[in-house]
Amino acid sequence: MIIQVQQQATASQIEAITSALKEMDINAKFLKTQKAKYIIPLSKSFPDIRKIAQLPYVQDVHRLTDNYKLVSAKWKIKPSIVSLNNGTQIGANSKVLIAGPCSLENEAQIESVAQQLVKSNITIMRGGAFKPRSSPYSFRGLGLDGLKMMHEICAPKNIAIITEIMDAKHIEKMYPYVDIFQVGARNSQNFDLLDALGKTDKPVMIKRGISGTIEELLQSAEYVFSGGNEEIILCERGIRSFETAYRNTFDINAIPILLEKSHLPVIADPSHGIGIRRHVPAITKAALAAGAHGAIIEAHPQPELAVSDGAQSLNLEELEDLAKEISLIF
Repeated sequence: MIIQVQQQATASQIEAITSALKEMDINAKFLKTQKAKYIIPLSKSFPDIRKIAQLPYVQDVHRLTDNYKLVSAKWKIKPSIVSLNNGTQIGANSKVLIAGPCSLENEAQIESVAQQLVKSNITIMRGGAFKPRSSPYSFRGLGLDGLKMMHEICAPKNIAIITEIMDAKHIEKMYPYVDIFQVGARNSQNFDLLDALGKTDKPVMIKRGISGTIEELLQSAEYVFSGGNEEIILCERGIRSFETAYRNTFDINAIPILLEKSHLPVIADPSHGIGIRRHVPAITKAALAAGAHGAIIEAHPQPELAVSDGAQSLNLEELEDLAKEISLIF
């Protein structure tokens, strides 16, 4: 169950609601987000919801059976839209492209990609400053210095930044330079990190775990929402299977299912989904046709020289061609 409280309700008025619920043997948690105020009953059985709906300052009551409640589509009249400061909206009618290198390497690389994004009307740049790598000997990013460099280049061009966060202790120092915090597949069930991101007011994109189910992805999003942050984006990036002909099994089925189950916007990651550069454009278009609100794509000025994920990164000419195709199709 979700109880929406009127926005103007004061702390004492909310306390009166929770006290009335206790008299009905209902323990509850109060939650305030950027957009609204909620009370989440923690009991498994409830009285007639009309009794709750009649309480002063209760705006609406929604009965839900899903384990994930706040991110469920069953109580939202309209799908959620995540709006960025540069005017980009994720979840609206247009398809949003996000592009950039797997790892930030140097100023020239970042500037080259940023210029191409402007040329292709792409308003969000991805780039890893803190990189989780399977091998401890692989390049693990430029850290905060790289992120600051990216911000200095992108901000004058009105390009928003999405980058991966690895640890809750990094939130404060990354905050001024990030528009969207990305939770990678390896951290999709790092619940301490999700809790901490729930206390921020910036959008969070959560990637599906390497072997994660759709419900586990939605539960991860529930952690962030229940912490007070409802600016959340879901990302399908492929899952691990027995197939070895490509990097991951891109679960295109997940896109319409996520759109059916949740009110949150959904982004596709075809680069990690297939891991083969020449097939990334086809998988991108298939994901958008399946209903994804956009795609996050790895792009590099010289993929063959990239320090990470060059095999799945488009060069800048290929990125430009793909952006043109998508603008014509969708």
